[in-house]
Amino acid sequence: MNGKQAFDKAITEICDSLRFLSSVGYRGFDCSQKTLEQIDKWGQGPETFIETLNDIRSDLGDCQRCKLAKGRNKIVFGEGDHGAKLVFVGEGPGFEEDQQGKPFVGAAGQLLTRIIEAIHLNRSQVYICNIIKCRPPGNRNPEPDEIQTCFPFLERQIAAIQPDFICALGTFAAQTLLQTTVSISRLRGRFHEYKGIKVLPTYHPAYLLRNPEKKRDVWEDMKMLMKEYRYDK
Repeated sequence: MNGKQAFDKAITEICDSLRFLSSVGYRGFDCSQKTLEQIDKWGQGPETFIETLNDIRSDLGDCQRCKLAKGRNKIVFGEGDHGAKLVFVGEGPGFEEDQQGKPFVGAAGQLLTRIIEAIHLNRSQVYICNIIKCRPPGNRNPEPDEIQTCFPFLERQIAAIQPDFICALGTFAAQTLLQTTVSISRLRGRFHEYKGIKVLPTYHPAYLLRNPEKKRDVWEDMKMLMKEYRYDK
């Protein structure tokens, strides 16, 4: 279910609830001015309903939508510029991320920071997030049902940020965004597209820590990204 379908479903459920409350005697509610302004826009088309990252984080709440909630310490929503031109999407939180509630703060995160700095940006100028927002037990790979549950929130984040570029870090980020089973080794090295946004898959920083010989490939990818990023300004 995409963001628009989820929104339409929520509106239907709200209408059904209001009809029931009306049938048992309720005649109104006190609403904030912000809520009233949003209600006025309902039915005017999706372009008039613009979510912010704060809206999405509030909707996520203390998420219990999948089994990862039982073992996590903190939800890792994302971090960075809410209007970033470039978004980095990884796989999921590790131990340090789960402890701090921030993405890419462990050893792989330190390497990602150096990669970002190598293309003459810093973490405050980009947005960093993951396909899933809770740490899998033992840092195992995310399972299909976990990705299916969490991915709609990432889609909404990307829609709110409206970046020009996405750098997909690793197999799960690239395959999920591009809806493919093609390996990361075959996806990297060229741009793809996600809803009109240029997507450049590359190896995950954690993979580079285990396979340092692949850093040259990532640097070639980053040179491509840097060239397109500057050209697009």
